[in-house]
Amino acid sequence: MTQVTNTILMIRPVAFRMNEQTAVNNYFMEHLELNDQTINSRAQKEFDNFVTILRSKGVNVIVVDDKKETDTPDSIFPNNWVSFHANGTVAIYPMFAKNRRRERREDIFDILEANGFRINNILDYTSAEEEGIFLEGTGSILKDRVHQKAYCALSERAHEELFIEFCEDFDCFPVIFTANQTVRGERLPIYHTNVMMAMAENFAVICLDAIDDKAERKDVVEHLKKDGKEIIPITELQMHHFAGNMLQVIGANDQRFMVMSSAAFKSLKPNQIKAIQTHCDIIHSPLDTIETCGGGSARCMMAEVFLPKA
Repeated sequence: MTQVTNTILMIRPVAFRMNEQTAVNNYFMEHLELNDQTINSRAQKEFDNFVTILRSKGVNVIVVDDKKETDTPDSIFPNNWVSFHANGTVAIYPMFAKNRRRERREDIFDILEANGFRINNILDYTSAEEEGIFLEGTGSILKDRVHQKAYCALSERAHEELFIEFCEDFDCFPVIFTANQTVRGERLPIYHTNVMMAMAENFAVICLDAIDDKAERKDVVEHLKKDGKEIIPITELQMHHFAGNMLQVIGANDQRFMVMSSAAFKSLKPNQIKAIQTHCDIIHSPLDTIETCGGGSARCMMAEVFLPKA
């Protein structure tokens, strides 16, 4: 069982803009005084540049174009609706925003099979939407694949009972906590686990300040330490620059890279950069428009493919 993969699925946007339906509980999003066409055009440039950088390092990036007719402003973040597992299982997740449910596309599975991957079965959790229960993929769930654990910060987009069901289906031990951020003087839940925490092979980047409950914080730290992870803490301010939204990938010659946005990289202190670089190299790319309007960053844009080869 491996923690990282060299294959990433990415969706190139055609109608990217600020999604009013996700803005209600994604406090990372901000308005840009630009028309939607300009925003989408800038997002496409950032996306294409990011893909070029990843491919230049030997990462296998499968790019699929979004469809204009679906009008899906957040399609650039596919990791929220789907995950691809080493046993050939594909999981499809229930989404909080109604217009994000249109992002789910079966033709993507055909594209992956055409790229030589094998899909054995599909686990579909989407019926939970009818009960107002959500679990937004690897946005909500952070898997330690080697130690068979899954970390989840509960929120309106990550319900405990469904997360536990996921852990039973995938034979994972659940590590559950609540992570908050300060919004206009109030402590409110962070919408996705993967903006405050990133899981790599030998280390974890995490905003421990976001876990207000001391017992929960201690529990998370103990799990990470027990599994031999170096803990690299970030501040809440760094988290707001998407320093928690990173992903470790494999490039050419089995080389490991920690992938993040340039904003995230610039927010890091020299000792934090050094701590990451003792484990792997860093790749960063400017994603300013995507981060500002989408409230997500580099990790959200990459759906890892662990499927077996056909």
